[in-house]
Amino acid sequence: MATEKHEWSGWRTAAEQALYGTGGFFRRPEGPAGHFRTSVHASPLFARAVAELLRRVDEALGHPAELALVDLGAGRGELLTQVLALAPGLPHDLDRRLRPYAVERAERPAGLDRRIAWLDAPPEGCTGLLFANEWLDNVPVDIAETDADGVPRRVEVDLAAGDGTERLGDPVDGEDAAWLARWWPLAGAEPGLRAEIGHPREAAWAGAVRSLRAGLAVAVDYGHERAARPPFGTLTGFREGREVRPVPDGSCDLTAHVAMDACAAAAGPGAGLMTQREALRGLGLDARRPPLALAATDPAGYVRALGAAGEAAELTDPAGLGAFTWLHHPVELPHDVLRP
Repeated sequence: MATEKHEWSGWRTAAEQALYGTGGFFRRPEGPAGHFRTSVHASPLFARAVAELLRRVDEALGHPAELALVDLGAGRGELLTQVLALAPGLPHDLDRRLRPYAVERAERPAGLDRRIAWLDAPPEGCTGLLFANEWLDNVPVDIAETDADGVPRRVEVDLAAGDGTERLGDPVDGEDAAWLARWWPLAGAEPGLRAEIGHPREAAWAGAVRSLRAGLAVAVDYGHERAARPPFGTLTGFREGREVRPVPDGSCDLTAHVAMDACAAAAGPGAGLMTQREALRGLGLDARRPPLALAATDPAGYVRALGAAGEAAELTDPAGLGAFTWLHHPVELPHDVLRP
């Protein structure tokens, strides 16, 4: 009788390979946009808001000779492509001074604008705006779950099974246990409660902020804070627009919401948190319907304005994309550019 084979791994190691290894999800030819829709894909109004934020950063910095726009977790360069198309309309000759960087652990897409530098890590010493849209949720983390005695144990996944089968491994210790105690306490909790151990994300975000010489770093993601952690965690998969069971085989996205307060603290003083709804409204997005009188004087303009209002409403919907958290961290900026 054949012996059943198992290959147990912690989720951080398993997800790292499944997302970024050879044949990993983010290296697939269709790219992330083939499987899920972000704010960038929902409406060009999102790129307009980022362009407005870039303009404000440029103003606050006194119009430096070069202004970087670093897109961290760039997908296939969609956001940078849209902002570059808007750049000629920005003041103070910003189009000429703009230096766009796409940071992604995949091959450079064919046909991407040659002005965009394609990197696998943030460039060091830039001045400008670093923008990470739905990046932190794909920084792999380990998962803990309380056993029958309330002891947090590491969750392991069977790579050989290929179906996401899990078991509880050894008790969480060391740096992971210290992180749980500070940010997501589980010890002594009822059995079956889960936490995603977020210190790898903190380290990644702190490193991204440090890469800026001056400017603003922004991370946009579904997140939570200590007072309202999800009791059973948030790890899930996405494939072709549908939520699926998380299986670390490269066939689906593997994502978990972000402990945003922990990431904010890791990068040092000055960080702030706001909802996407608040941020986009502050950057000029208006979801109000156009006046009906416009339909009589300019029917085509009314239809365009009505469409834009609908797109703005989707981006700022508090039950949808508007619930994203914006973590913003200024570096050598004289004032808060996310407030009008």
